[in-house]
Amino acid sequence: MRQRKHRPPSVLAVKRLRQTDMSKHATSFERLRVGVVGVGYLGRFHALIYSRMAAVELVGVVDSDFDRAHAIAAEANCACYKHPTDLIGKVDAVSVVVPTTAHLEVAAPLLTHGIPVLLEKPIASTVAEGAEIVRLAQQHGALLQIGHVERFNAGVMALAQRIDSPLYLEAQRMGSFVERATDVDVVSDLMIHDIDIILSLVNAEISAISAVGASVLTPHVDIANARLEFANGTVANVVASRVSDKTTRRIRVFQFRRYLSLDFITQTIDLAETCAVSGAIRPEIMREQIVVEPIKPLDLELAEFVRCVQTQQPPLVDGNTGLRALKVALDVRARITSASAK
Repeated sequence: MRQRKHRPPSVLAVKRLRQTDMSKHATSFERLRVGVVGVGYLGRFHALIYSRMAAVELVGVVDSDFDRAHAIAAEANCACYKHPTDLIGKVDAVSVVVPTTAHLEVAAPLLTHGIPVLLEKPIASTVAEGAEIVRLAQQHGALLQIGHVERFNAGVMALAQRIDSPLYLEAQRMGSFVERATDVDVVSDLMIHDIDIILSLVNAEISAISAVGASVLTPHVDIANARLEFANGTVANVVASRVSDKTTRRIRVFQFRRYLSLDFITQTIDLAETCAVSGAIRPEIMREQIVVEPIKPLDLELAEFVRCVQTQQPPLVDGNTGLRALKVALDVRARITSASAK
């Protein structure tokens, strides 16, 4: 099997921007004043990454646990505040990394003041709240990016460049149980990543959804399987589990005369495609493994958010994109509930 390395052009552009600490942009833009609301496990990383960007001034962090906010502020060398609205008038953009149920409450006043927001996934806990967040952003001209961080996975970007018309997709996102994020089901926690990726790869609307799942260690669904059928005939099978012994992160794509399999963990793409051979009865199957240069997706996502705010360009994952993924995820969850009740 032939093996070669791959560096996606779309990734390289943002990577170069980050490697130079966005110094080129800093010469034509003022340093972007950024705040972070919610500095738990993930929010802390947001704050620390922003604190290292030369084109960014991390103004402050906010958390309902003020002792926590104070500790992270000391680590990131910024101020700390008790309420999200304390940032209004002090910042040019905000990362909101709070529990999903609080997204609308926290994001609404920021968007209403026209402040760009990077809102962690999923966009909201209900479609109505997600739609209201999108409406507020549009009404007040505030840039809204949803934190579907796997879109910034170098392997996903490399995979997308090699896909034309997928016929069948299979995604597996499985891991062992951890206490974090057990307040939501596995569909909202893990499966939504692959739902969003699949929606970005298939250029068609969903025509049918079926799903099953089970609660194993929490009151919520811990393992789920969904089948997504698209109007163009494409079918996707998606599995998510947080109660498995082994960690698996893989997506397989079948299209006419080509098969691709991305391993998120090793950042490799196995590719097989047919090649016509003169005089042969059937085409030969050529195999290749592509090793993708790994890049920290969260670093890339935040760098892209900063770039979009400074250049006023639309983000890769905007509010409507996040809302579409949420609608599908909630539909999957509803069908699991319905199947369990029978």
